[in-house]
Amino acid sequence: MTPPHLPTTQSAVLAIEAVADRHGRTVRAQHDIGRDRTFAGLVGPGGPGGPDGELDAVPHEALLEFDGRPAVTVRLFTHDEVTVTVEGIAFDVDRDRVPGFLNALWSDLVHVTARTFPPSTTLIVTVPGEPSHREAIGVHDLTPWLAGRIR
Repeated sequence: MTPPHLPTTQSAVLAIEAVADRHGRTVRAQHDIGRDRTFAGLVGPGGPGGPDGELDAVPHEALLEFDGRPAVTVRLFTHDEVTVTVEGIAFDVDRDRVPGFLNALWSDLVHVTARTFPPSTTLIVTVPGEPSHREAIGVHDLTPWLAGRIR
């Protein structure tokens, strides 16, 4: 099943806040709105948009921080780019899939695999009905929360 389309940063923020509320997490949100406040305003001499330098819409970026463990932040950029950071490990997640990713994370559908040879450690978030999200963990990045999920 495909997740609902989240066409704007604000729609994604509302969907993420709803997931956080279902899991009893409080959210601190910081919004950067406007060409002078977002990364989108730094693209090229005329900025992003049409050939006349006009913007298709007002750029909107947001940083969401959640309480509790694991430490999670979500950075939503103007052009459908999203970075979800879990205990210092950054994932690039499609904007439409962020609510499902967070739901899986807070439902504890997460584990860490560790191999002896060749040595490697990987954080895996399993979202039902989607491919797993995987990111390598450095030796010094292993927090107590991550260490508690090693298989």
